[in-house]
Amino acid sequence: MPVLAQMEETALEVVEVAEGIHLIAGDGGNILVQHGSDGVVLVDSGAGNRSDDVLSVIETLTDEPIRYIINTTLHPDHVGGNATLSAAGFELAALATDNFRSRAPSVISGVRTGAVRLAHENVLLRMSAPAGVAAPFEEALWPTESFVDRRELFLNGEGIQVIHQPNAHSNGDAIVVFRRSDVVAVGPLVDTTRFPVIDVAAGGSVEGLIDALNQLLDLAIPSQPLVWQPGGTVVVPGRGHLMEEADVLEYRDMVTIIRDRVRFSAESGMILEEILDSQPALGYVPQYGAESGSWTTEMFIEAVYRTMERVRP
Repeated sequence: MPVLAQMEETALEVVEVAEGIHLIAGDGGNILVQHGSDGVVLVDSGAGNRSDDVLSVIETLTDEPIRYIINTTLHPDHVGGNATLSAAGFELAALATDNFRSRAPSVISGVRTGAVRLAHENVLLRMSAPAGVAAPFEEALWPTESFVDRRELFLNGEGIQVIHQPNAHSNGDAIVVFRRSDVVAVGPLVDTTRFPVIDVAAGGSVEGLIDALNQLLDLAIPSQPLVWQPGGTVVVPGRGHLMEEADVLEYRDMVTIIRDRVRFSAESGMILEEILDSQPALGYVPQYGAESGSWTTEMFIEAVYRTMERVRP
């Protein structure tokens, strides 16, 4: 995919994914921007360290306001810009008559209440807290709307599906499908810069991750190189480069192979320390591994092992 612009002063990279859809990278997790006459839909909001610069980029793409921010997870590098980006937008309000809601731009009006922040209900539960308990996130970052299994929208002439993926990276993950454009944003379910993060404390599991990757493969259409024209589903990961169906297949196989290696070792009686010494991720470490930082190879292997304890006999 071509790089549309490189902003040296902000180190933000802007890539055209499809007509009316762009990727902004450089402020934590990837931010996907769908824009058109109805306004802007964002998938995730980044870490929030460069939200003003993100807004400046969006203003180069469209004059329309931000209507929705769809969060694929609860982690700070995906929700940190929620407050600033939402405050810069307008909630979308349409006239309704006899239970029919018109979506024609001519009858849509903006109400100055900020853009809607949409996420799975478990994201809201984990970002907020019961009365009398300090919440882990400030209220301005919380979702203003939530859903259980899926949520469907129609903006800018395109159907948008937000689909829950249970107990994968966490228990509140969602993928976002732009049906006309054939673009799928998957958040932290896929990370091309490191092994996938499995947040065990937030309900994540390796089995749920593999299930989610399999569903993603069911949704994706492979490109047809022999036709001599571009095509196929574009997959936007939470971090890293754009992917095709074949890339997701390799990624799914990587996670499955490592899961199987850890499972075989555990069922053979090996404890975690012995499994780590056996290097079950060998062969994939050069591409995804890390010995230091916020998510290391050993942390990934341990997360696979710990979440498999729930299903091992």
